[in-house]
Amino acid sequence: MMQTLGERPLRPVIDEATLSEVFIALGIGPGEVLLTHSSLRSLGPVRGGSRTVVRALRAALGPDGTLVVPTFTPENSDTSRAYLQRIQGYTGQQVEELRRNMPPYDPERTPAPSMGRLAEEVRTDPEAVRSDHPQTSFAAIGPLARKIVSGHSPDCHLGERSPLARLYEEHAKVLLLGVAFTSCTAFHLAEYRVPDRPLQEYHCVVRVRDERTWWSYTDVALDDSDFSELGSSFERSGTPLRTEKIGRTAAKVFPLSDAVDYAVTWMSSHRPSCRT
Repeated sequence: MMQTLGERPLRPVIDEATLSEVFIALGIGPGEVLLTHSSLRSLGPVRGGSRTVVRALRAALGPDGTLVVPTFTPENSDTSRAYLQRIQGYTGQQVEELRRNMPPYDPERTPAPSMGRLAEEVRTDPEAVRSDHPQTSFAAIGPLARKIVSGHSPDCHLGERSPLARLYEEHAKVLLLGVAFTSCTAFHLAEYRVPDRPLQEYHCVVRVRDERTWWSYTDVALDDSDFSELGSSFERSGTPLRTEKIGRTAAKVFPLSDAVDYAVTWMSSHRPSCRT
């Protein structure tokens, strides 16, 4: 019988050994490059928290493997979904005050609060390096970390001049740990590889020659509204995808290049703006 505290059952705590078993079962192996999206809240209690998860992942990848996480910062933009939700109900004066106090992006210091505890654990690791994009940066640890995050063009969120393209070239795998395909960043690379892709103007706060300034640029209009449908279709496609139960949720691992290639074909036939 499960032990209870009052009326609430005590949830089993996940330890590093359990995580290691699951990661091995998922096919995460030495020397690989792994892009990880996670929700530790969905996973349930972990002994040692996010540090334990990172330790288990790095053990599975070995000294020659590279761990990569998204460290996006939509909080420093006035065109992001996070910003638009935040200013709901604000007066014009409150909006102006918020804009005046939004700090510029700093790859060494700017946190990524919306990316979760695991991403922050990697970002703040002394060995981590981070890309320079002011809204869609990535952080990485391992031998290929600098190669993957370098050269992230400030006017290319998630396209050919971003770490996603380098991950594609390095035959990376994707781990969805407690999150759904709606969080699968790899699908965004496909948006740059379809015909007639729509564009959008973006604004964010940056630092130029030690001066805080607002910067505007044009890039692909990113749209994750159909990623759940796309992910379900991808899962049924026969792609080598592994799923394992862990804690209160599940984890999935699959080749990033397979996800991108499938998404290009799927978007070309399912998105009106991409049809030729």
